[in-house]
Amino acid sequence: MSDSLPEVALATFGRALDRLGDALAQPKTEWTRDAAIQRFEFSFELGWKTVARFALREGLECPSPRQAFRAAFRLGWIEDELVWLGMIEDRNLTAHTYREETAEMIYARLPKHHSALGALRGKLQG
Repeated sequence: MSDSLPEVALATFGRALDRLGDALAQPKTEWTRDAAIQRFEFSFELGWKTVARFALREGLECPSPRQAFRAAFRLGWIEDELVWLGMIEDRNLTAHTYREETAEMIYARLPKHHSALGALRGKLQG
C-alpha cells in the first residue's frame, strides 16, 4: 500500500464531509433531510475507511467501522468512543429512512455526527 493513500483518502473524506456540512446548512425540507442523511452515509463510510488506512501505518488492521473507531480511540484520534459507536448504529439505521420517525431521529443527530467527523478529520490532518 502506498504511503500517499491515507492522504488521498483523507482528502476524499474531507470533501464528503464538506458536502454534508453544505446539506446541513440548507433550510430543512424532506428533500434536504434525505440528502443530508445520504451525505452522512458517504462521510461515515469514507471516515472509517480513512481511519483504517491511517491505522495500517500504525500496524493495526481495521476491517470494519467498529474496529476502525476502536483503534482511533486507542490512538487518540477520537475522544468519546461511545459517540462513535452510536454513529455506527445510526449508519446502520439509514437503511430504514423510509420510516419517517427514523429519518427524523437520524437527521436530528447529524450536526453532532458532522462535528465529531470534523474533529477526526482535524486530528488526522495533524
